[in-house]
Amino acid sequence: MKKVFFSFFLLLLAVVSQAQIQEPVKFKSELKVLSADEAEVLFTGAIDKGWHVYSTDLGDGGPISATFNVENISGAEVVGKLKPVGKEISSFDKLFEMQVRYFENTAQFAQKLKLTGGAYQVEGYLEYGACNDENCLPPTQVPFKFSGKTEGAAAPVAEVKQDAQAVQQDVAADTTADAAIGGADGPTEINVAGNVDLWKPVISELKSLGETTSQENMSWLYIFVTGFIGGLLALFTPCVWPIIPMTVSFFLKRSKDKKKGIRDAWTYGASIVVIYVVLGLAITLIFGASALNALSTNAIFNILFCLMLVVFAASFFGAFEITLPSKWSNAVDSKAEATSGLLSIFLMAFTLSLVSFSCTGPIIGFLLVQVSTTGSVVAPAIGMLGFAIALALPFTLFALFPSWLKSMPKSGGWMNIIKVTLGFLELAFALKFLSVADLAYGWRILDRETFLALWIVLFALLGFYLLGKIKFPHDDDDSKVSVPRFFMALASLAFAVYMVPGLWGAPLKAVSAFAPSMQTQDFNLYNNEVHAKFDDYDLGMEYARQHGKPVMLDFTGYGCVNCRKMELSVWTDPKVSDIINNDYVLITLYVDNKTPLPSPVKITENGTERTLRTVGDKWSYLQRVKFGANAQPFYVLIDNEGRPLNKSYSYDEDISKYIQFLQTGLENYKKEK
Repeated sequence: MKKVFFSFFLLLLAVVSQAQIQEPVKFKSELKVLSADEAEVLFTGAIDKGWHVYSTDLGDGGPISATFNVENISGAEVVGKLKPVGKEISSFDKLFEMQVRYFENTAQFAQKLKLTGGAYQVEGYLEYGACNDENCLPPTQVPFKFSGKTEGAAAPVAEVKQDAQAVQQDVAADTTADAAIGGADGPTEINVAGNVDLWKPVISELKSLGETTSQENMSWLYIFVTGFIGGLLALFTPCVWPIIPMTVSFFLKRSKDKKKGIRDAWTYGASIVVIYVVLGLAITLIFGASALNALSTNAIFNILFCLMLVVFAASFFGAFEITLPSKWSNAVDSKAEATSGLLSIFLMAFTLSLVSFSCTGPIIGFLLVQVSTTGSVVAPAIGMLGFAIALALPFTLFALFPSWLKSMPKSGGWMNIIKVTLGFLELAFALKFLSVADLAYGWRILDRETFLALWIVLFALLGFYLLGKIKFPHDDDDSKVSVPRFFMALASLAFAVYMVPGLWGAPLKAVSAFAPSMQTQDFNLYNNEVHAKFDDYDLGMEYARQHGKPVMLDFTGYGCVNCRKMELSVWTDPKVSDIINNDYVLITLYVDNKTPLPSPVKITENGTERTLRTVGDKWSYLQRVKFGANAQPFYVLIDNEGRPLNKSYSYDEDISKYIQFLQTGLENYKKEK
C-alpha cells in the first residue's frame, strides 16, 4: 500500500510539473520576395483560446511588445518597423494601468526588407509577449533564417516558409555565427548582440577596485556556528545524552591511571570530530561543490528530504522508532572489544555515530543541504567540524571534571519534550525544502501566504504542546508545566502571532531566510518593495544601454537563505529601494532556475567540456566566468559594456554600507560619461 501511495505521489508531481510547460502560441515565419529589390518577412501565429499576443510599440511600463530583431544581415536592409497585420483589439489593462493592443486567435506581423542585389542572408528573431487572464509567458523568441539570390527585375516571386522548429534546428546546426562567451575556450550557442562582449571576464578589474578573496569564505564562521548549534541540539536528544555518563565512566574505570582515562576521553572526542569531518569531506569529494549546489534545488532531492523529515518528525512524536540494523552497531562494537589502544577508542566513537543516527541524521542532512548552496568545497567539512565539536565536547569535559557527572540531569520527561519540539521543527523545515523545489520549478503550490499559514499553525501547536494542552503517546500524565517549558511556549506562541501580518504582505525579516519570496504573495498590502526589471542578462543590458543607466546584477537562488534576508532587510529600506528602482536597471539572475534552455549548450571551462541545460546553468556560468564567483547572494554594479563600477557586495545587512556601495557605483558611472 505504501509503495502504491508513493508511486501515485510521484506521478502526481510529474503531472503537475509537466502542466507548467505551456505553449499557447505557435508562430510560423515566411519570406516573400515581392520584387527584385523588395521582400517581406511575415510571422503568423495561432493563439490558443483564452490567450492573447501583444502588438508593437506599447511603450515602457507595459507588457512585452512584439519586436523584430536582426542578428546577421547581408545583401539586404531593414525598412521601417515591424507592422501588425489584421484586426487588433485595444482595451485598458488594469494590471499594467495603460491602454494596450493585442491579437486573439490569430496574430500576424510583417517586416519590410530592401534587397540590395546579389546574394542575401537575413537571420534573427521575433520577440513577443503573451498572456491570459491568470498569467503571462516570459519574452518568447521565434528565430528565423532566410537566404537567397536576386537576379534582376524579371526574377520570379519566391516564397520561403519555415516554422519555428525548423528554424531552431537550422540555427543549431549552423554555429559559424555563434559568439564565444567571454572566457570560454571554444564557441558556444549563446549569442551576444552587438560589438561588445558582455560576457568578457572582469575578474582583474574587480581586484583593482578592491575585491578581496572569494565571497564564499566570508560565510565560514556562519557555517561553523550553524554546525555547532546543530551538534548541541543532537546532544540533548535521547540517542546521545544517556550515553555520556556511561561512556565517561567507562573511560575512568578502564584504567587505574586517571591521566590515562582522561587521555582516552580526549581521544574519544577527537575521534568523533575526525569521523564527522571526514564524512563532510567525503560528501564534497564524491559529489563536488557545484553538484551539491545543483542538488540543493533539485525537485526530487528536496521532495525526498522533505518526506524524510516528515518521517523523522512522526518518529519523534512517538508513532514508531527508527533504528539502524542492530548487526551494524553490534559488529562495530565487537570489533572495539576485540581490539585495544587507539583503534578501540576510534571504533567506540564510530559505534556512537551509528547508534545516534536516528537523532543526528536529520540534523546532519539539513546542515549539509544548507551549506551546499555556498559553492565552497570545504563548507560541508566546516559545518561537520562545528557539529562534531559540540557533540564531542561533553565527553571530554566530564572526563576532565568527573564530579560534574553527579550534577548532570538524568534522562526523563524533559528529553521527550526536546524530542517532540525537534519533531515540530523538522516539520517546519520540511516545508522549507518543499518550497525550494516549488520555487525552482515554478509549480506555485506553496506560495508565501500558504507557507506562512502552515508555519503559524505549527508553532501555535508547539506552544500548546509545551503548555500541556496536547499529548503524544510517550508523554507522561504530569499536568504541571515547568518554568523553562512555559517560556518556550511563550516564545513559540509569540512567534506564531508575529507571522500573522505576513499573510497580508508584511516583510517578516525574522523568517525571510525561510519563507518564499514576496513575488509569490498573491495578496500584498506592502508596497515598498524592489522588483527586478529583467531576469535575462543580455536583454537587461540592452535596455540599460538604450536608457543610459548603470546595471545592478543580482545573482541569487530560490534556495538561497541569505538572499531572502537581504531582500527583506536591506532592499526594503526607503533609500535603498529608491536608488535601485530609479538609478539602476536591476537584473536578477537565478542560478538554480530549472527552466530548460531551448537547446543544451556545450562550453569548455578550465579545460573540461560541460553542458549547460537550464537557464540557471547559464547564469551560474556567467557568474563564474565573468566575475570569478559562485556564491549567492552576489551583487555587482556594471556599466553598459559590462565593466564593474565597484567591487562586489555579498551578504551584509548593514544598510549604510549597501547605500555607499550603490552610490559609489553611480559616481563611477557618471565619471565615465
